[in-house]
Amino acid sequence: MKKVNLFIVALSLLFTGSVLAQDSGKIVSSKTHIKFFSTTAAEDIEANNYASVSTINKETGAVVFSVPMQSFEFEKALMQKHFNQEKFLDTKVYPKAKLKGSIINIKDIDFSKDGTYEASVKGELSIKGKTNTIESKGTITVKDGLIEVNSVFSIILADYGVNFAKGKPSSNIAKAVEVTVVAEYGSK
Repeated sequence: MKKVNLFIVALSLLFTGSVLAQDSGKIVSSKTHIKFFSTTAAEDIEANNYASVSTINKETGAVVFSVPMQSFEFEKALMQKHFNQEKFLDTKVYPKAKLKGSIINIKDIDFSKDGTYEASVKGELSIKGKTNTIESKGTITVKDGLIEVNSVFSIILADYGVNFAKGKPSSNIAKAVEVTVVAEYGSK
């Protein structure tokens, strides 16, 4: 009898928590694409990550992105090996990157009305144990109940403890890389 009552209490708490999360204005995306691109005279390097997750609080503008670093996929296996190794991003020690910030013009965005809205985000980006303040612009598109976020910005790798030794891969990757974010929230 106690097991059944405990199960009912746990189920009630789970249901109540789910309703409160929906009422809090928080939306979640597990369909997030993060891409980075580097171009040098030696070569272009692109990596894509489809395993990231993010949340936006539509009322407060709070934004969180969590990026599993070992989920970046490269065209060449050697690029992926260099990316993950200790002397570059050391993804075994620092498995996630995280952005925690706010949409600073949240009052200008109407999540209940179809349209494309300019968004300004300011937050703390943490990569490889280093955290820096970033500011980025992007768009939030609302269409038929779906919400899509798009942004492109640059980061300087040295700001995150990514130092370059002489030779490869240092001569093949730019000191600043372009980061593209596309995230979808909601479902039809």
